[in-house]
Amino acid sequence: MSGKVNAQGNLMIYPKRVVFDGTKRTQDLGLANTGVDTATYLISFIQIKMNEDGTFKNVEQPDSGQNFASNYLRVYPRTITIPPKESQAVKLQVANAGNLPPGEYRSHIYFRAVPPPVPAGEKQIVKDSASLEVKLVPIFGITIPVIIQIGESTTTATISDIAVDFNDPAKPQALMYLNRTGNMSAYGDLTVDYVSSNGQKIRAAAIKGVAVYTPLQRRKVRLDLDASSKIDYHQGRLEVSYESSNGKAPVSLAKQELVLK
Repeated sequence: MSGKVNAQGNLMIYPKRVVFDGTKRTQDLGLANTGVDTATYLISFIQIKMNEDGTFKNVEQPDSGQNFASNYLRVYPRTITIPPKESQAVKLQVANAGNLPPGEYRSHIYFRAVPPPVPAGEKQIVKDSASLEVKLVPIFGITIPVIIQIGESTTTATISDIAVDFNDPAKPQALMYLNRTGNMSAYGDLTVDYVSSNGQKIRAAAIKGVAVYTPLQRRKVRLDLDASSKIDYHQGRLEVSYESSNGKAPVSLAKQELVLK
């Protein structure tokens, strides 16, 4: 697993995704405070479902085909304070998962920033008899998925319904669906190559770490395409590839083409 997650509030987390696939039972998360002030974070688990457009929604109960992992995970410490420009580690551990049925279990670990204390002597200022001057303090947070995989993966991914959106001619976009079948999530890197009529290939778009989380069966993806004058999206073709590697699942490559007109 690789990659870092940057949060509002100057928190950087590594790695950005944790998968327990039976080869290990613990994982350290590195947290770095890139800001200029000391920051405190409360750590908990939340449950999230993925919508077809790739957005997320907090849920209390799992959808059919979705299993939560939080009952089988331990995290410590639950509160962490990091001085500016320093880093600390949080430990994740799988517990009591020995008798789980095969499949995938997912929850998200949530790091919520604690607002700084009000300086001594600072008071609310009365503007008039009917109102107070209110100072709003934003609370920042970030989540990363934590996944437990039990048994063998049967997951495969395909690409379908590729199209080019010219709604803004200066910023063409590629549209497509990533389709997932099987018992676990799909996760991988998506690339779009433009191939001209004479065979010249140019990388038009790329994005790493695109997931289709269980139980979602397809996810609509929208990618900004290279708007270079070297590319004419009205001729030639697009080659779209999704290279997935998801814990127990072997590396697989899904490909699809779109002939441009």
